[in-house]
Amino acid sequence: MAAKIIGFDENNKRISTQQLLQKIYAALEAGETEFEVLSSGHHDIGGPLWTEDGKPLKFRVKNPGQRVGSFGLEGTEIVVEGPAPADAGWLNAGAELTILGDGGDTTAHCAASGKIYVAGRVGTRSGSLMKHDPAYEPPEFWVLKRTGSFCFEFMGGGIAVVCGYGCENEESVLGDRACVGMVGGTIYVRGPVQGLSNDVWMLELDEADQEFLRAGMPRFLEKIGRPELLDELLDFSAWHKIVAKSYEERKAHSRISMREFREQKWVEGGIFGDVVRDDYLHVAGLVNTGDDRLKIPRWQDKRFGAPCQVACPSNIPTQDRINLLRRGKYEEALQLVLKYSPFPASVCGEVCPNPCMDACSRQYVDKSVSMAALGRLSRDVAPPEPAPDTGKKVAVIGGGPGGLSAAWQARLSGHQVTVFEADKEVGGKLRQVIPTERLPEDSLQSEIRRIKALGVDIRVNTPVDADLFEQIRVEYDAVVIASGAHNPVVIPFPGHERLIKGLEFLKKINAGQKPKIGKRVVVIGAGNAGMDVCLGAYAMGAEKVIAIDIQRPAAFKKEIDHVKALGGEIRWPVFTEKVTEEGLWTRDGELIEADDVIISIGERPDLSYVPREWLTDRGMMDVDACGQVVKAPGVFAIGDTIKPGLLTHAIGHGQEAIHYINEMFAGRELVPIQKPEMINQSCLSKELFKPRNRGKFAIKDGTEETLRCISCGTCRDCSMCLEACPEGAIRRVEKEDGSFEYVSDDEVCIGCSICAGICPCGVWAMEQVV
Repeated sequence: MAAKIIGFDENNKRISTQQLLQKIYAALEAGETEFEVLSSGHHDIGGPLWTEDGKPLKFRVKNPGQRVGSFGLEGTEIVVEGPAPADAGWLNAGAELTILGDGGDTTAHCAASGKIYVAGRVGTRSGSLMKHDPAYEPPEFWVLKRTGSFCFEFMGGGIAVVCGYGCENEESVLGDRACVGMVGGTIYVRGPVQGLSNDVWMLELDEADQEFLRAGMPRFLEKIGRPELLDELLDFSAWHKIVAKSYEERKAHSRISMREFREQKWVEGGIFGDVVRDDYLHVAGLVNTGDDRLKIPRWQDKRFGAPCQVACPSNIPTQDRINLLRRGKYEEALQLVLKYSPFPASVCGEVCPNPCMDACSRQYVDKSVSMAALGRLSRDVAPPEPAPDTGKKVAVIGGGPGGLSAAWQARLSGHQVTVFEADKEVGGKLRQVIPTERLPEDSLQSEIRRIKALGVDIRVNTPVDADLFEQIRVEYDAVVIASGAHNPVVIPFPGHERLIKGLEFLKKINAGQKPKIGKRVVVIGAGNAGMDVCLGAYAMGAEKVIAIDIQRPAAFKKEIDHVKALGGEIRWPVFTEKVTEEGLWTRDGELIEADDVIISIGERPDLSYVPREWLTDRGMMDVDACGQVVKAPGVFAIGDTIKPGLLTHAIGHGQEAIHYINEMFAGRELVPIQKPEMINQSCLSKELFKPRNRGKFAIKDGTEETLRCISCGTCRDCSMCLEACPEGAIRRVEKEDGSFEYVSDDEVCIGCSICAGICPCGVWAMEQVV
């Protein structure tokens, strides 16, 4: 039974639109998927809504206000029992909207997908700015009777069907001045048409056109309850189709002057002709070219950084990778990420919290692009060819993610590289402490093999002491200190000697040992490492695990959710008073019973092999803004040796350290790397992208994400600016190196800003010159 949503309170007084929508949201949260809505002019009923499991939504609506079905998503079906006012189906993104009466002005305005059926007529400017993304089914707009004037203005794609039923005596079933600026799509129309724009052709139907109407007409008539009209409307003798002229065809005709357009084509006598003698002179001064323009368009490809790239500690330009995939350059795309990180699969694809996804502009449309899925694509890609041998030698102390990143970048730069690792195998915390259920061993091993295949010399079981370090400084041209932080922090409260150190606990598990653990476990520390300890405790047989912290847990949501799914509990703020054989006592006097208490609140680096004067007061390496040790030129420090951070921070530091070393080898002054300025969200035309039903997301392959990436700040070569420019001022220029650029002719451009407004990527910008 459908949920009944009433637009009135218990006193029969109309409630606000917000209150009615909140009723719908509450019913949706309660699991309802069918709705009967009695409205009283309430706006925005029917979209954008979805269910987590992708179940379809059905609405029957009486007396709606504006924008019924606006932003409607795939899987939503809306039936309006009677007429609908303005903007019905505005920006439809996949819903099926049926209006059992007339539609108001701007019905189907900006529709991008889905189907809109109207049982009567529609008002002015209906179908304007309809568009079609080739990755999705085109929008369809079916009208039984006629449209108002100015319909299908600037239509860019999709299909419209105007049946003209009962309108045989009308002068035009499309009103006046239809299809102005139309550049794409198809309109099927039955009945008389006059005043059609010169931007289009009106043609006879071919067999494919007739087949489309034969296939779609029965469903349309069924939806509006008029199946008896089928034979009459499938008499194709009165049908025509309207299509846009090509750019070349439009340019082939002589253009009329602006004065003629305003006074003859737009409104007789001009828009202001009733109050001024010469309408044209009042506006002509605003339409200029060359140096007289108020604003000038600038193509600023890569002038600003994409949010994902700016947020990524490894500086990976995901938008460039996706553009390569979109153009079919698969191997080149997968190789690109290896220029920035040797761990695209095991770190980006598995354990990284993906700050790039937190910043992704696509989240404002539906859901962030899956960078993790993209990362996993590069797991088995062969290593790139290193640069020619430079004759320089670089030593890296520590074979964790930061150290291996530095070694990888140094080898790509053509240097001879040696990694000194104290453990029996490289990988650091990636191998030592992260549970294999979070990081599959085969993924990590595949990427370590690739590092070795590049020619990096790895010396395991080689702890570095002060003597060896001095020898390394003499033998190598540059040194990178990347030994990480492996000394657990322990707070000396009473009973601290009873504590199990979380890092050592995880190392034993990953080494294949089975450390003994009790049934009840308390973990001090609720960061990501603390969540790994919780998972390890459950894996070793614990039945109840409670993690505590003195502040809001720093662990990422997905890690916390994983622990909670196993029955774990997270408490904060909780301050430890002491640990006894009974368990952990809090400062509030509560006893949290436990057989074992594990502490996991961070680690400190062991830097006993370097001179004490190289360290800060807190025992970290003292470095300048370029990561070079202040008192030791040629020695650089990265990762947890300079400050705690994520694995991906260490990888980014390794990349930057080699950049500075390369600059040093070249004899150039070291200048801190500056991240690109992030593009402003207001520059992106996100409304051009169709939202996907969030309940239906199931990324099988990272290549699927190429259609969803907005390509922030980087031209995706869609040519929309070229097609939309009303003056034909823009052209695409191929360069000798295979790249391209779009340029605007200053002597033709009138500074109208259409290129900047329609660019989905924010590449075109208007420069104010007056």
